[in-house]
Amino acid sequence: MSQALRPLFVTVTWGAGGSTATKSLELAEICQRQLGLTTCLHLTCTNMNRALIDEALEQAKVLGIRNILALRGDAPRSEEYRDEGQTPEQDSNRDFTWAVDLVRYIRKQYGDYFCIGVAAYPEGHSDESHPEHQDPTRDLPSLVEKTKAGADFLMTQLFFDVKAYDKFETMLRNHESGAFKTMPIIPGLMPIQSYKILLRTTKLSHARLPSDILARLDAVKSDDELVKQVGVQILDEMVEHIKSRPDVGKRGFHFYTLNLEKAVSHIVEDCNLIPQENMGDEDGVIVETTPAINLEPPQNMLLARERRRRSSVTSGTRNRVIISHPSATKSNHSYEATEEEAGVLRGPINTRASTLAISEGEGSLGREATWDDFPNGRWGDARSPAFGEIDGYGPTLHVSTTQALKLWGHPVDKADISALFRKHLKGELEALPWSEQGLSPETSTIAKQLLALNAKGWWTVASQPAVNGVRSTDPVFGWGPKNGYVFQKPFVEFFLPAAEFHALKTRLDAHDQVTYFAGNANGDFEASSEESVNPVTWGTFAGKEIVTPTIIEAVSFRSWLEEAFSIWREWQRIYPTKSASGKLLGQTRQDVWLVNVIWGDFVQGDGLWEFLGA
Repeated sequence: MSQALRPLFVTVTWGAGGSTATKSLELAEICQRQLGLTTCLHLTCTNMNRALIDEALEQAKVLGIRNILALRGDAPRSEEYRDEGQTPEQDSNRDFTWAVDLVRYIRKQYGDYFCIGVAAYPEGHSDESHPEHQDPTRDLPSLVEKTKAGADFLMTQLFFDVKAYDKFETMLRNHESGAFKTMPIIPGLMPIQSYKILLRTTKLSHARLPSDILARLDAVKSDDELVKQVGVQILDEMVEHIKSRPDVGKRGFHFYTLNLEKAVSHIVEDCNLIPQENMGDEDGVIVETTPAINLEPPQNMLLARERRRRSSVTSGTRNRVIISHPSATKSNHSYEATEEEAGVLRGPINTRASTLAISEGEGSLGREATWDDFPNGRWGDARSPAFGEIDGYGPTLHVSTTQALKLWGHPVDKADISALFRKHLKGELEALPWSEQGLSPETSTIAKQLLALNAKGWWTVASQPAVNGVRSTDPVFGWGPKNGYVFQKPFVEFFLPAAEFHALKTRLDAHDQVTYFAGNANGDFEASSEESVNPVTWGTFAGKEIVTPTIIEAVSFRSWLEEAFSIWREWQRIYPTKSASGKLLGQTRQDVWLVNVIWGDFVQGDGLWEFLGA
């Protein structure tokens, strides 16, 4: 992508509270040093160890990174986020309350070494305690303050309402302070990867979907391929609209790619945003990457033509990685294909035209690059660059403290926790810490069985029913193009007390239809087979190979395991440390196991629920 699209720079996200600090810096190093891409590192400043900010800035300087997007992060909550043994002096919230504090600090410590960007909100920043007051005019004083403190450019939150952006940009350019008269303003755009991801992300970001855009997507929402095609057209129109506006300097666009390249590749080519070798008169393209959960930096400084290319092989139902040399880790070999095996030409395949075609899904290699055909978040293929939290928000509650308390109250015993899960399954509770949305129509078909498990104190967080050859246009189970059939193995994932897991494990090990993965907060891990790879959703479509968007395996489960137990901690942190609720959640987190049980027989799928006593 770097050679084909030639972005002006790429941005690397930073998890709230420094939760992705190591992975963010690793990815930034790869982008800056190995790929030769100008890199902009996101950096938040609240709810973390004070030293982490200095370490991040110093490492960025050592790596040659000279661009920082200075952000606040979550609202300061020192009591909840201070680790045991951490002194008040180590709390970043003492010195940093707002993003402007970080801007001032960077300027004081590093002068003009860093080019500093700050966030802007065309539709207004949604204050967590008063989301109804979302209004860009309310943000102006703080935006002026950040600019005067030393910001060099503005990068906006994603939006789909171009009229709101027009009004916002005009307001800034004409502001009486003059702070934004010549300030670069980079609009943030998110390619539409799927209907569900769009609704989820706009809900989390409070971005409005204009009725005409929603109507166009509603008309094709049952066909994932058409959603992407219409989504590309919508983004093309947005880019052309913004390009047509007069501005004080060259236009740039920041694409929230979610590590998915095909849609953005089409958009930047359609809109003639890909610069030639001489970038002098061209508009700029910025793409955002999110630290992958399974990030493994390359061992050597490889040339562009030697870099790994992710793809799937025609003879297998799962994606594999095309490599130049076998990896040192034996367990990876079943997921790797040599260049000879994959039929990679020895000639100059890495021309700009070839790499752009691959990015857009064209040609034999492009058709094999199936990572983002039907993105499925954490249960996608673990080797996909988009594997993990599909929206990039990371392990958070996705709601404010005020909203969380309103939703979940103050549980004081396990019966209270069970009641929350039960209310969510019945549609009486909008969200849980592990699910910010209500039950899908598909999950509702097994609500009775899930309620039975929750009545035992087995709290379900993920599941799906068996599906055997349903049309891909089915309103409940369908996905993908309209000319196909879809299949599912049933599975369920739940928390249960440690004592009950050890009793259940004996039965899991003895049954030939069961594959399972399990772990706890202490890092203990059990599995029927750590080597097993389990496609649990697949589809067959005319003119296509079998597509497997949902795969459960040890590497993906381990990654989610860490996040799932982090969410227990995030939930615990909204209560005072010594409160009954805080103590309950801390103790529960230490006691429970997270178990994922997959049932092999998708023809007689009810066997899973009978086996579990549901």
